[in-house]
Amino acid sequence: MRVGIIALQHESNTFIQTATELSDFEYDVLATGEAIYPIFADSAHELGGFFASLAETDIEAVPIFVARALPGGTITQPTVETLLQQMLKELKAAGPLDGLLVAPHGAGVSEGARDLDGYWLTQVRETVGPDLPIVCTLDAHANVSQAMIDACNATIVYRSNPHIDQRERGIEAARLMQRTLKGEVTPTQAACFVPVAINIERQHTSSEPCASLYRLADELLKTPGVLSNSIILGFPYADVYEMGSGFIVVTDNDPELAQQLADQLGETLIQRRDEFQAHLVGIDDALDQAEQLAGPVCFLDMGDNIGGGSPADGTTILHAIRQRGGPTSFACLYDPEAAQQAIAAGPGATLTQLAMGGKTDDQHGAPLICDVTVVSLHDGHFKEPEVRHGGKTEFHMGPTAIVKTDFGLTIMLNSHRTPPFSLGQLTSCGIAPADYQILIAKGVQAPLAAYSPVCPNLIRVNTPGVTSADMQQFQYQFRRQPLFPFESIH
Repeated sequence: MRVGIIALQHESNTFIQTATELSDFEYDVLATGEAIYPIFADSAHELGGFFASLAETDIEAVPIFVARALPGGTITQPTVETLLQQMLKELKAAGPLDGLLVAPHGAGVSEGARDLDGYWLTQVRETVGPDLPIVCTLDAHANVSQAMIDACNATIVYRSNPHIDQRERGIEAARLMQRTLKGEVTPTQAACFVPVAINIERQHTSSEPCASLYRLADELLKTPGVLSNSIILGFPYADVYEMGSGFIVVTDNDPELAQQLADQLGETLIQRRDEFQAHLVGIDDALDQAEQLAGPVCFLDMGDNIGGGSPADGTTILHAIRQRGGPTSFACLYDPEAAQQAIAAGPGATLTQLAMGGKTDDQHGAPLICDVTVVSLHDGHFKEPEVRHGGKTEFHMGPTAIVKTDFGLTIMLNSHRTPPFSLGQLTSCGIAPADYQILIAKGVQAPLAAYSPVCPNLIRVNTPGVTSADMQQFQYQFRRQPLFPFESIH
């Protein structure tokens, strides 16, 4: 038997001014056929789980098409058309298949299809026909549509945030496919789309209020006939009708049970909805707290969350540190122009009034302009040996410079937006976390897997930007109504 593998993954932030182009996928991953295997086979990504599980059986894994880009703005329509044309061409050329394992992100948006993942999954379903089993994995930050549910026989969502269980979920999906092909089960799924937007500040799955919600889901897995269940945390930075939370339950050919249990989970969230509103800490309050805490203290810069598509050059915290004259702090900024100026000057040089960050737009702070000393230069390449958010093991920041101010702030200037998913980003450039009272990581939950082991204290800081934790700051046009906390629900 032969099982095909397809992935198209992008988390689209519709509040970002810069669109996502084909070149963004080419920079990260755009591969077909056997070229896919070496990229993902040994990774912590769900595709690694697909390959590993199928390798234990006599089922042939047939890699077909994979496209992935770093979270960013809405995908241009020409880009989507190019990707889908290539995807469907490769699917038709793959030969006879007995099943498909598919991996959308779940929060993709294009100029012509606001429910991008539902759009391409429907095209895949129409191509292979109604009888071929399709098992899908999703990021927990999906905005799930009925079209996505209808296109697949089963959907399995990551159960951790930070996402450190991607490979495990891929294995689970592949094993469900194996049981389906053997005739042991007939997966049938149902979803409950809850009119609640869970604030991203509350989405740490190992802490309350999420932890007890996952415990309830785990208990319901013991129900006879249940094959899987999933919690959809949602992605608030995609202005789409589906934006919000939900639940998916997969049963063995029992659609009524699937819907009943999904609705039960949904009702639980509705009853507890107030617990999932943000607890916001401003920059000054965070700095006050950091003075009293054991360091390093990790500041999670929520408004410039690279994993949510932000520009990675936000400076609001840096300006506050400068105003106070400290404490010793480290930050990373995406600023290829400043990086090149530091590289040209060389280690040991002093640059007068170097403008750093705040250049992508006017939403994340003005450039930080000050004198700096160039400490060191690097090629920006590093590896991560542990399982971290996103499943990546190799990173490329591009030409990178470390510079130091005279008020205790050390800044990494890199040439490619790089999310803070690995401490290797720091250590590969000679940065010792213990040397700083504050480490600024541009994220909300994703950096925890990397930073928690070295930071005894973490503070999620309410900063402005395209990934602000204050959802009331965004002007939505397409979201469903009523939707808590924007409107009351009963």
